[in-house]
This record gives sequence, C-alpha cells and structure tokens, in this order.
Amino acid sequence: MLLYKQKKSPKGNRFLISITVLGSAGPIRFVVNEEALVAAVIDTAMKSYAREGRLPILGSDLNEFMLYCPTAGPDALSPWDTIGSQGARNFMLCKKPQPVKMVDSEIPAAAISRKGSGSWKAWINKSLNLKISSH
Repeated sequence: MLLYKQKKSPKGNRFLISITVLGSAGPIRFVVNEEALVAAVIDTAMKSYAREGRLPILGSDLNEFMLYCPTAGPDALSPWDTIGSQGARNFMLCKKPQPVKMVDSEIPAAAISRKGSGSWKAWINKSLNLKISSH
C-alpha cells in the first residue's frame, strides 16, 4: 500500500481559475496560488494563451491588459491585489483602451456638426418629398 504525504503550500491555497480573453473562442484555465498578484496571473494567462496558439494574437506587454472580475463590479482589478482576495474563480482579460492620437489638421467626424438648411422639417421635405406646414 502506498502512502502519500499531503503537501501543504507554505504560501496559501491553490485553486483553479478560468480567464476569458475578449475575442477568443474559450477560457484559459490554470491553477494559481491565492496569494498570487493579479499582474502575475495576467502574465501567466498571456503565456498560456500564446503557447496554445490562440487567436487573436495579444502581444507580450502585460501593461496593455486589464483583468476584470464580473462579480466585483465594472472596475478593473489592481495589478497589486492578490487574486484570492476577490473570492471569484472566473475573470475576463481585456486590452486597455488606446487613446486616439490626432494630428492638428485632423478633425474627428463626430466633432463636425452638420450645417444645412437648419430644420428637421426641411430635411424631411427633401428626403420624403412631403410638404409639412410649420403651423
């Protein structure tokens, strides 16, 4: 008969987490220590994602990503928090939004206001060929 010693992790308990990468087919699952930092979990998730050859290709800079916990609210987790402090096992990994860089001569389309005849009635008359009285 074989006897096994139970190994206790000196740093805490380990548990299985599931990370869904936005735009990917399915979640990545791996075991982490509950005392592991969120930044280390993001790094491990990105390495596992790349090793599995998943699409879309993410890159390697973990500072471009945020980890969200659906049960913790709409804010991203701090990279310095421990993953076990959330009390959750399911997370979502998303790219940080990139700021829009504009050249001085460029004006975004949303900033251009439409200047025409000035009234919605005139627009309807033009587009639908109907006569709408103003009174």
